[in-house]
Amino acid sequence: MRTSPPLPNTDRLDWIDEPMLSYEQALQQLLAAARPLETTEQVALEVALGRILAAPQVSSISVPPLNNSAMDGYAVRCADIPAAGTTLTVSQRIPAGSIGHTLAAGTAARIFTGAPVPEGADAVVMQELCRHSGDKVAIDHLPRSGENIRRAGEDIAAGQEVLAAGALLTPQALGLLASIGVARVPVLRRLRVALFSTGDELVQPGEALRPGAIYNSNRYLLRGLLEQCGCIVTDLGIVADKLDATRASLRDGAAKCDVILTSGGVSVGEEDHVKAAVKAEGELDLWKIAIKPGKPLAFGRVGNAAFVGLPGNPVAAFVTFLVLVRPFLRRCQGSAERAPQAQMLPAGFDWLRGDPRREFLRVRVENGQLMPFRHQGSGVLASAVWSDGLAIIEPEQTVRNGDPLPYLSFTELER
Repeated sequence: MRTSPPLPNTDRLDWIDEPMLSYEQALQQLLAAARPLETTEQVALEVALGRILAAPQVSSISVPPLNNSAMDGYAVRCADIPAAGTTLTVSQRIPAGSIGHTLAAGTAARIFTGAPVPEGADAVVMQELCRHSGDKVAIDHLPRSGENIRRAGEDIAAGQEVLAAGALLTPQALGLLASIGVARVPVLRRLRVALFSTGDELVQPGEALRPGAIYNSNRYLLRGLLEQCGCIVTDLGIVADKLDATRASLRDGAAKCDVILTSGGVSVGEEDHVKAAVKAEGELDLWKIAIKPGKPLAFGRVGNAAFVGLPGNPVAAFVTFLVLVRPFLRRCQGSAERAPQAQMLPAGFDWLRGDPRREFLRVRVENGQLMPFRHQGSGVLASAVWSDGLAIIEPEQTVRNGDPLPYLSFTELER
């Protein structure tokens, strides 16, 4: 018996016909939908690296607290040295951590880096410009008032805000807080992210690779990127290409975490169940974004958790995470960090086929030029290891050797 052909899936066809969002539109929508964390905790400075500051930090002291010497040398009164070669009596010795007495006229104080400058002295002459013999020192230099003196409060003034709320606590930020005597800091709790991959073709490293199967690289790629971003990851593993299994994993993730991140299953194939599962458990927008690699990205909510579905191809997942998902996660974390800053570098190649999407090429800086990986396919994960950043080519743009291009280093993107 002849059967009628199946009716078309109009929901999928609508998505196919939907115009693409620009990169800027997609990023703006993601950031607008982010719900910053509100729960805070106090942690010791020793374990605060990578956390997000929950409240401004104001110094109760001046740094340095007193005028101090920037050099090993001799503290002097400029009025006592009318010409280079003047000899003075050394009246005292002031190591770091000690306080000297008022410097008498016609004398010098032997002083060491970081030691407080005695009252009366208005310059420090470095020891290389002096000749010391017994209790005398010849000053072979005509000093200027203030020379080699670090003024009290020139680094930080008492009452000054040193870090704003939302600051990422980097090693240098921790050093700054330590310099004003802070031992514990208020931070936002860590963002919790549930992670799973979809695909019956996926197997774990260490397992036998059956015909038609591939190893699950995205699990380790995305988990590493999330942890690098300061998130606590709940790894839900590989979910079978079944609607019920996908729905169960979404519920599990939403119950435990602030964000659910998946890879694969957000396209329009018959075995791509993530879209239907998220719609059944919550709400979903499926976006086509005018970027390459990338394009499909799913965004929505399941319960109180945000949902982000990345493409399954590993390089597409990698690039999309860096340029779209990471800024979203940082906003959810309450971070006030600036957007990654591109630098302009000359292309060391020709790129003559303009694409309607913005392209993020995997490149390496060699001799000051941007050199692309030989194969820019979205499944070629070796390109992400070989390269040290992304070159940006705008829609329909062609490039000639030597043309300047925006370059985003991975160091900048993965801060």
